[in-house]
Amino acid sequence: MPIAENLKKIKSSLPPHVALVAVSKTKSNPDILEAYTAGQRIFGENKIQEMTRKWSDLPKDIEWHMIGHVQSNKVKYMAPFVSLVHGVDSLKLLKEINKQAGKQKRNIPCLLQIHIAEEESKFGFNEKELLQMVHSGIFKTLEHITIKGLMGMATFTDDETQIRKEFKNLKSVYQKLKETLKHMTILSMGMSGDYKIAIEEGSTMVRIGSSIFGVRT
Repeated sequence: MPIAENLKKIKSSLPPHVALVAVSKTKSNPDILEAYTAGQRIFGENKIQEMTRKWSDLPKDIEWHMIGHVQSNKVKYMAPFVSLVHGVDSLKLLKEINKQAGKQKRNIPCLLQIHIAEEESKFGFNEKELLQMVHSGIFKTLEHITIKGLMGMATFTDDETQIRKEFKNLKSVYQKLKETLKHMTILSMGMSGDYKIAIEEGSTMVRIGSSIFGVRT
């Protein structure tokens, strides 16, 4: 099925308050342009250099979201243009994003990544670490970033009960933190395999790749 048809089908199933990030990592510019022509404007990449090349080559009204694990030494390459950084998992990274945003005289929106999965491979804060950081003196000095919300990835499993439990946990942390961070509007959880469950549990942003562009080869 063509990309445009896949997009139309997915968008018709999403509630109005849920934003769709089309995960375009490893996909060609023509594939992205097909989705763009069909009306998609938010694209997610997991490698900063690849995202930077696409940003320079593709229409400038595209919102580029960095959805992968971010290395601090590469933040400077995306600082001029990135629309949202999804996977902020340390104070060190947050400080570097703030520093590079300041050099660009802009404010970079970020999502704090919470570790909700049982898999050790997932990055992110636990709830205690997150609350400690948000209430720290250093955090309050970061003027060039805005925390727009939280993101998390559930365990890769067919056990719907477990997935649902992990998303509920993330929603619970989000609601607690919202009292402190007034700019939070985004709860990013759910991918191609579990986004429908995520939406039922309160997600306001889903990241979908293979269901739009086809399985990666």
